[in-house]
Amino acid sequence: MPLKRIAAITSLLALLGGCNMVVMDPSGDIANQQRDLILISTGLMLVVIIPVMLLTVLFAWKYRQSNKQATYEPEWSHSTKLEVVIWTVPLAIIAALGTVTWITTHSLDPYKPLDRIGPNQPVASHVEPLEIQVVALDWKWLFFYPEYGVATVNEFAAPVDRPITFNITASTVMNSFFVPALAGQIYAMPGMETKLHAVINEPGTFEGFSANYSGAGFSKMRFSMLGMSDHDFDDWIEKVSGNGGKLSRSLYLELERPSEDEPVRYYSEVDPSLYERILNMCVEPGRMCMGEMMAIDAQGGLGVAGVYNVFPDSPEDSNRARLKSVLGPEPAYISTLCTTEDPFGKSYVGRAPNTKKAATANQSPVQTTISSRIPVPPADQLTQNN
Repeated sequence: MPLKRIAAITSLLALLGGCNMVVMDPSGDIANQQRDLILISTGLMLVVIIPVMLLTVLFAWKYRQSNKQATYEPEWSHSTKLEVVIWTVPLAIIAALGTVTWITTHSLDPYKPLDRIGPNQPVASHVEPLEIQVVALDWKWLFFYPEYGVATVNEFAAPVDRPITFNITASTVMNSFFVPALAGQIYAMPGMETKLHAVINEPGTFEGFSANYSGAGFSKMRFSMLGMSDHDFDDWIEKVSGNGGKLSRSLYLELERPSEDEPVRYYSEVDPSLYERILNMCVEPGRMCMGEMMAIDAQGGLGVAGVYNVFPDSPEDSNRARLKSVLGPEPAYISTLCTTEDPFGKSYVGRAPNTKKAATANQSPVQTTISSRIPVPPADQLTQNN
């Protein structure tokens, strides 16, 4: 190989020295265990790959045309010893990989609460996990701290060596929550909640981002994670509590609109029902929550009368315009229902209809939830449906 070509390749390899190898040198116990899994799996596969590569070179050299000393056996067809090696080694590797995969699939289950914060460091019995609710917006991240009643945009913090429980959802399209120094990526999906249990073991500032393409602003959908001591975390919470106003439903709808390069924001007060309404896709006034839909369906549904509860959406005024299908029907939404306790259908957040009161009135739970916006159908239709 010419000297110039070798020098060029060497200079390109030198550029890799600036790469961030955070996945192979993380700061959280879960990410460390995942790195170990990568190394173990790679090592097991190299047991076959390296000998095969070396033998390829050896055979090409030994049986080259100019080597008249090599054995020439054109009629050779079988070797028991070779067959044993060919089958035994891959089977052993597959068995080892299967065992490791089985063990780590359970031990690194993101839905499983942590039982350790590091090697030989079990979680203390008196330590409660820090709960953080995560919402993927277009194209920014919103973090709720229900324990402290505050929220932030594009930044969150956690104490070192304290377990963290993430509840993750999205507002419109699917995203992926990923902090390489902390743990593996977890999908964020609208109308669904995923979970992640993790811990950060070192103080510092760590980059997080979306690992799933979600539109024009995807590449700038990044945030910072702050690993802090307990004292510094308390100071950070105090700073957040002293800055910003209340994150109400109306303010959230403004924040939810697509935007890029959003600065870090703090909210010192949060509507306590906001995260549940985001999850149930009913932040906008007058929309039925998904939990309420499921409760009605579990009781048999509204029948034909239910069609009176569907209203056309206005894509120009709705943040959910991105969810419209090009070839699908025109967007619509289900109107909220009222109850005897909530005649205007404003306060529902994921609770079922009051079945006890319905029973005392000799009615079904569905009959007690009639939308204040639904034109009442003819009595014969209601009789037929019931």
